[in-house]
Amino acid sequence: MPNPAQIASVNVVAAPAIDDPMLLAPFTRWLNQSGLAESQFQLSGLHCAACAGIIERALLELPCVSAATVNAASARLQLVWQPGQAALAELLARIEAAGYGAAPDVAAPARQLREREQRLLLWRLFVAAFLMMQTMMMASPSYFAAAGDLKPDLLRLLQWACWVLSLPVLLFSAGPFFRSAAQQIKHRQLGMDVPVALGMAVIFVVSSAALFEPDGLFGDQVYFDSLTMFVTFLLAGRYFELRARHRAAAALEKASGTLPDCVERIAPDGSGQMVAPLRLRVGDRVRVCAGQAFPADGLIEAGSSMVDEALLTGESRPVAKSTDDEVVAGSLNLQAPLLMRVLRVGADTRLDAIVRLMQEAMTQRPAISAVADRVARHFLWVVLLLAGAGALLWSWLDPARAVWVGVSVLIVTCPCALSLAAPSAWLAATAAMARRGLLLVRIDMLETLCHVDTVVLDKTGTLTEDRMELLEHWLHCDQAGMPDPADASALSASLLAAARSLARHSQHPFSRAIASSDSLAVSADWTDVQEIPGKGLQATDPQGRTWRLGAPAWVNQGQPHDAAQILAAQLAFGRPDELLCLRFGEVLRADAMTALARMHKLGLRTLLLSGDGQARVELLAAQAGVQQAQGDATPANKLAVVASLQSEGHCVLMVGDGINDAPVLALADASIVMGQGAMLARASADGLLLSNRLMDLVLAIELALRTRRVMKQNLLWAAAYNAACIPLAMAGLLPPWAAGLGMAASSGLVVLNAQRLARPMVEK
Repeated sequence: MPNPAQIASVNVVAAPAIDDPMLLAPFTRWLNQSGLAESQFQLSGLHCAACAGIIERALLELPCVSAATVNAASARLQLVWQPGQAALAELLARIEAAGYGAAPDVAAPARQLREREQRLLLWRLFVAAFLMMQTMMMASPSYFAAAGDLKPDLLRLLQWACWVLSLPVLLFSAGPFFRSAAQQIKHRQLGMDVPVALGMAVIFVVSSAALFEPDGLFGDQVYFDSLTMFVTFLLAGRYFELRARHRAAAALEKASGTLPDCVERIAPDGSGQMVAPLRLRVGDRVRVCAGQAFPADGLIEAGSSMVDEALLTGESRPVAKSTDDEVVAGSLNLQAPLLMRVLRVGADTRLDAIVRLMQEAMTQRPAISAVADRVARHFLWVVLLLAGAGALLWSWLDPARAVWVGVSVLIVTCPCALSLAAPSAWLAATAAMARRGLLLVRIDMLETLCHVDTVVLDKTGTLTEDRMELLEHWLHCDQAGMPDPADASALSASLLAAARSLARHSQHPFSRAIASSDSLAVSADWTDVQEIPGKGLQATDPQGRTWRLGAPAWVNQGQPHDAAQILAAQLAFGRPDELLCLRFGEVLRADAMTALARMHKLGLRTLLLSGDGQARVELLAAQAGVQQAQGDATPANKLAVVASLQSEGHCVLMVGDGINDAPVLALADASIVMGQGAMLARASADGLLLSNRLMDLVLAIELALRTRRVMKQNLLWAAAYNAACIPLAMAGLLPPWAAGLGMAASSGLVVLNAQRLARPMVEK
């Protein structure tokens, strides 16, 4: 049976092919013009932090590798390397030589690697559990039979049967523990598997010595049943850990594997050709059928349908899309065929950015997790010293029990739970946030969110929607042209419909606010449409009349009558003798008031910073329920305000979306950028709120507080478990099988407790 590394190598057997930039693209990004690349890999065979260190050192020895970061909790590798200096197959071979498996983190090979790892572990667990029951059945007469009831030759036969049954458990089921321990010792790295493998070896060797020579140094007692039980409990704990890790990896794979295998590209002559999404280029026209995912970011040119964007935004309800609406790669077309023009492909798409954010977050190791790993490594030396001291003490008190006491101490004090306490909680919480549409760029932000006491919000695009809303409109005509009141309403409606029709020729926020109305627009055959910067749109109707949509003074063409009414409008449409005045307002996000009230309930202070006028900002703040507002704020003003808050000892969370927010996002203790935010703002933020729901931000803060509580529970449990069990083992009251059960149960409890955080975040 091939090992996991061999399976990985099947996918990269042709090194020149896999190193083609286009084929590297699904799991690689290029960092600069010098050819430096950052690739993501899925690993197998990892069991603790020591395994991560072994892989990192093995790769860093290669001259083509600049950086290697392994997250043992998620079994992921982030590698910065020079593809021009080495083939990918060489890197995977180096990981295989270190004793581990690896595959490029694209859907198929990574999934196969995970499935095989899980299947193999399940077989090991089955063999250990089945033979454990048989071994216990053979050993039970020696425990329950009265003195003289069990003949010596029958007892020896049962012991030999236990020895035979324990061999497959030791050689097959416990194989990963011994291999991992050997690798750790070979690389002078003390990990969790060293005391575990040492305990197994001591139990088997001493029991075998007692079986072969009953009158020897170790007496005539055998503990093969304890060995098989110990291995079974450990494998059961590892299986639960593996399932939890694979669920996190599957969530990422679901996001990265949503693009279709092929798509129909429409040629200029109207003919269609099936091509891979990698072959698409900006400007291509693509037909996306119902039930198919969009292969790239694009603009709908023809058709209307409902689109499922749940995977990208956390929004469970389908979204209506029609002509001139943007769609994103990975979202699903639900109802009807659409003709789309490609705007962004490959690494430039929103889906690719999301996947890379998830990959980076899952690869990172929080500071507190690194501290726990260091503590665990040092504690392992304490484990060995305690085991040696226990065996030495009992060699004076009762030499027959000295070995078993040492083995029990060795097993029961293995700090697996301590190493799993933090990373298991972080990964579960990160997955839950991702399902609600909040992606963490920096996983340490979870800890920072627990200390936040002040939330600073930008206005446009953050507290409000990134669109305007038509609040009111009124008709303005000169005295001679003023229609009867009965006709004024019809004329106003007709002009508004014509304005909507003309507005579709512009992407100005006011134009989009008019054109996005549900009302039907007049089908006007506009000609000579011009957009004049700073003024607006000008066009000619079929009768040859010129119409304008834009600044009121420009549309009015300087006519002096009733100028006050015209200047009160923000936009006007028509001609000087027939003028429709329009006034707009910003749209508060639907959940803004609820989210802010929830923030205040958590004891958070809220502050609105905006470059708009003070009066307008204060009005919106009062409407939303923000505690404090400051208008006329330049980027420098925003920086000064946040710096002042930090100097007063406040921990600041900044939420924004614009390019002008990038400096203050970088300065804040924690920062979130809205999903539609500018790329520069995204690069400066610690998290990306794809859902654009402020309530999801509140839920994330609450989840961060829960994560800290769960992590403390895990650490407290690990400490309490060791404090309670070490004295019992030292006193000889904890046999090896019970020590193994305790260690496996401790690790399993930590993982299961952390999985409570992975449940969907629900508004209460």
